[in-house]
Amino acid sequence: MTTDQHNRTLHAHDAHGDGDHESIHDHGGHGHGSRHHGGHHGRDNGHGHEDMLEVEEAFSRIIAHFAPLDAVELPALECLGLALAEDITSPLDLPPLANSAMDGYAVLYADIAGADDDAPTLSVISAVAAGQVSEDTVTAGKAIRIMTGAPVPDGADTVVPFEETDEIDRRRSGQPLDEIVIHKALPLGSNVRPAGEDVSAGELVLPAGTIVRPAEAGVMASLGLTRARVIRRPVVAVLSTGDELTPAGEALTPGHIYDSNSSSVAAAVIAAGGLPRIIGIARDTLEDLHRCIDEASDADLLVTSAGVSKGDYDMVKDVLEQRGDMNFWSVRMRPAKPLAFGLLRRPDGSFLPLLGLPGNPVSALLAFEMFGRPAIRRMLGRDLLARPVVEGVLTGPIFNSDGRRVYARVEVKRREGAWFATPTGPQGSNILTSLSRANGLAVCPADLPRKEAGQAVKIIMLDWNEEVAQ
Repeated sequence: MTTDQHNRTLHAHDAHGDGDHESIHDHGGHGHGSRHHGGHHGRDNGHGHEDMLEVEEAFSRIIAHFAPLDAVELPALECLGLALAEDITSPLDLPPLANSAMDGYAVLYADIAGADDDAPTLSVISAVAAGQVSEDTVTAGKAIRIMTGAPVPDGADTVVPFEETDEIDRRRSGQPLDEIVIHKALPLGSNVRPAGEDVSAGELVLPAGTIVRPAEAGVMASLGLTRARVIRRPVVAVLSTGDELTPAGEALTPGHIYDSNSSSVAAAVIAAGGLPRIIGIARDTLEDLHRCIDEASDADLLVTSAGVSKGDYDMVKDVLEQRGDMNFWSVRMRPAKPLAFGLLRRPDGSFLPLLGLPGNPVSALLAFEMFGRPAIRRMLGRDLLARPVVEGVLTGPIFNSDGRRVYARVEVKRREGAWFATPTGPQGSNILTSLSRANGLAVCPADLPRKEAGQAVKIIMLDWNEEVAQ
C-alpha cells in the first residue's frame, strides 16, 4: 500500500462513527434486537465505557487477519470487478496494420500537397473495405478508395476524406468513380492510424492488480484474450441467530419478527464484491449453532448477527469460544457498539474468520460497512479500503448522548458548490428505513455532545466507491 493510500484509509476510518443503544427497546418490528437473558457471572463482555475500543483500533485488529485470496482463471466477462493476479502483455501490435481513420481515398502526400491552389485529379485504381487487404500499390497520380478501419495500401501515406473530394458531385451527376479530384491539401499522414499506435507487441498492457472494468475487458478482447487470472471473490457465509426470527415469506407467529439481516448483509456482501452464502437462522440451541457453523466452515468469512451484546444468550458466545479464539468488544461508535471477531477452528485445523455483528438492523449494516466491507476488499486484493469522505454542511442537528462517535444517517445533496447533509429521520438502530433514505453518514466526534445545523461536518459517502478521488 502506498503512503497516500494508507493515509486515505486512516482518514476515511477516522471519520467513521455512529451509535445507538443495542437494546430490545430499539427493536420494534424492523429486525433483530438484543436479547437480555442474563449472562455468566465474572465474564467480561467488554461493553462498559471504560474499555471500549476506538473504531480505528477495532478496524486494525480485524483487518490484520485478512490478505488477498488465491488466483483463479475465469472467462473475461466473469473477471469484471476483480483484480488481475498477473501481468498481461500484448502478443501483437494494436492495431496490427496501419489503417484508415476515415472513409476516403488513400493517396501519396506528394500528389495532394498543392491541392489548395491546384486541385489534382487522381486515378482511382481500386477500393478496399475494413477486413480486406488491398493487393494494389498506390503510386504517383493514383488513389485507392478506402473505408474506415481498412488497412492502408502499400505506397499510400495519407487519407483524404470523401468530403474533401468531388465524390458527392460525381455521384449526383452519375459520373463513374474511376478518378477523383482532391480539393484540399492535408498534412502528411493525415487520417492514418499507424500500426502499434495503441499497443506494441510485448508491451505491458494491464499490470497485476488492475481492476477489470468494461474498458479492461475490451482491451483483453482486442488482444485476442478470452480468459484471465484474477484474485477470486471471497465466499462469505451469512448467519442470523435467534429463536424469535422468521424467514421472509413465511407467516409470522406472535412474538416473532422477520429476519431482515440475512438479506441486508448478503446484499452488502454482493455490493462489496463477495459471494454470499446465506446459512439461514441458527436457533438458540447448542446443536443448531454447531450445525450452522459446520455448514459455513469452507467459507472465507462467516458473518453472524445478534448474540454478541452484553446480556445476550451466553450459549452463542460459548459456542464461538469453544470453537476458536473469540473477542467480544464494545466499540466507541453509535450505532453498532457491540462487536465480535475471532477465528474458528475448521475440521482440517485451519481457521475461519468470524465477524459478529449486532442484532439491530441498522447496527448490523453499519458495522458491516466499517469492518466487513474492508475485509472483503482486502481479500479481493484492493488497497483502498474505506469510502471517500467529503466535508459538508449540516441542515439539522446530530445529538451525542454518551461520548461515542456518532454516524448519523443523512441525505447528501450538492448545492451552489457545497455538500449539504440532511438527517433522514429518527436515528434509532432499529429504524432501517432511515438508512434506506440515506446516501451518507455524517460524523459527530465522540467528544462533542452535538453538531448544530449550519456547522461543518465530515460525511462518509455511502454510494461512492473507494476509488473516487477526494
